[in-house]
Amino acid sequence: MNVTQDIAETSQNESGFIEVGYISSVHGLQGEVRVNPSTGFPELRFSTPGKRWLRQQISGRETIQEVILVEGRGGHKGQKSWILKLSEIDTVEQAQQLVGSTLLVTEEERPDLEEGEFYTRDLIGMEIILKETGENVGTVVNVFDSGAGDLLQVRLNRSPKLSDGAGKPESEILASAPLVWVPFVEAIVPNVDMNKREMLITPPKGLLELNIRADERSKKERRQLEWKERKKFQKRVVAAKKKLSDLEQQHVFHGFRRGGKSEGALLANQIVGVNSKLLRLALQNIETTSKRRDLREYIEANLADQMLITSEESIKTSSKLLENGKVAMIVVMDDTGNLASEFDHEIVETSSTEDSPCMLLQSLLSNDHRLIKDLKSVPLICVSPANVLGTLESTFSENDHFGFDEKKVWFLEEEKLPVVSKPAEELNKHKILMQTPWEILQVPVGSGGVISSLSSGNILENLSVMGVEYIEVCAANQRYCESQLAGVVHARGAEVGIRYFKNRDNNEENFHMVFSMDFMKKLTKNLDNLYLQAIEKPNAHTCMVDKEWVDITPSSMNSYEFNSSIYSTLKACSSSKVCIIEIEE
Repeated sequence: MNVTQDIAETSQNESGFIEVGYISSVHGLQGEVRVNPSTGFPELRFSTPGKRWLRQQISGRETIQEVILVEGRGGHKGQKSWILKLSEIDTVEQAQQLVGSTLLVTEEERPDLEEGEFYTRDLIGMEIILKETGENVGTVVNVFDSGAGDLLQVRLNRSPKLSDGAGKPESEILASAPLVWVPFVEAIVPNVDMNKREMLITPPKGLLELNIRADERSKKERRQLEWKERKKFQKRVVAAKKKLSDLEQQHVFHGFRRGGKSEGALLANQIVGVNSKLLRLALQNIETTSKRRDLREYIEANLADQMLITSEESIKTSSKLLENGKVAMIVVMDDTGNLASEFDHEIVETSSTEDSPCMLLQSLLSNDHRLIKDLKSVPLICVSPANVLGTLESTFSENDHFGFDEKKVWFLEEEKLPVVSKPAEELNKHKILMQTPWEILQVPVGSGGVISSLSSGNILENLSVMGVEYIEVCAANQRYCESQLAGVVHARGAEVGIRYFKNRDNNEENFHMVFSMDFMKKLTKNLDNLYLQAIEKPNAHTCMVDKEWVDITPSSMNSYEFNSSIYSTLKACSSSKVCIIEIEE
């Protein structure tokens, strides 16, 4: 069962067109343009010559005009963009006028799909039927690609609570009907009948009650609330722009001069999402010449004679700490393996249950390896890439939170930092690189980013109120619930505990540590204890040159990416307060 995510019509009055990409920048000096695809058929859309259409904003008015595609080719290796040559566009100046435009094809040009494949727009409006009872429970209003699978947004049929006695117009009642997300996987949506325009679903217990927000406020009240939220966000944008300006990164704002509202909104969200405090620290570290030592070097230099082994007593202590809610767990996940398959923008295979995050978590939290059977007392924090957060939350909800108390489970997005330039001249003038005029080129910070993630919000304060005394952090490929590390740290009065895998070359990918709550608070209050290593990398990007957006393809190392190891926190701790458990495999 596949979903083809062709974008809906440009507007109600411009039906018949499908978005297949947008022009992000000029390429070269011959009038070529770079296009970011939003289609699963890039070869068909961008390498086959013929008619296309461009949607543009001209003098505040949206227009659609026909263009002729002469030729197209895939972009720089590692990028998903395409380079196109359009008829009668021969100069940089002409191409620049097209930046921000949306490339369209007609609906009649949609390719025929294989059996069991569906277009997004064909699913919208379909009725949702409970297979077990035959009850009509709602209608599909949207389809969202979460990055790890497709989600159907379903508007549930209005309940008596929504329709009784308020005297509201029918339109307002329907507008306030609850919306829920339904994963578009065969296990939950086993049958799609295009002729009857209905889907049969077999939802797990409680799925249709998730995220219900029955909003009975008037249309005026909702608009006032939306206005307040917009004003609040605008203030955040202003504050974020000031912080970037203080770092001499005003060039990031150039994208606001091009494109439409959606591109401007994208750039605003990107700017607000930059951790300026961490970026400032990273930029300072570029000039730091100290070499980052790995865990093996640290142990040989400081703790070679302090290796410990677990004991029955440490196992009992760990079990007691977990049972009494004294240990909070942090699972750090990346977007490799089964957690987040990379899905196409337009054609997406629905996830089987065997390939979902559920399988990884079930293995990670297996009953066969737990020190305790009841996890209700254990707080859990999941850190993952943004593209799998939604699926991860749904997976927990569908599986009764794997035995954890849902009020004690948090989901955090992994920390990222912009990639910055490596200038040949003008030392210290490192500029944030732009992937497109409206997208900042960013990469994950690494395991040390967990400390930064915990520094925002009130998570540590909430954990302290719960009585948590230790924070256990590990990569998702480790088994939390079989660890005796917390018991060893507690017994020795240490601030940090480390599981060290003697025969593994890369302990960074298999990190497993325990921090005392007091030491973790110390780390989050002073992020200077994190060492952010600047790593030279070649990165293609776009930038403004003489008021024109041009693509840059590097022939050498032209940028720095920042990476922080969680082991860099050890420099803030006396070696006498660190204990190591050596694991031989």
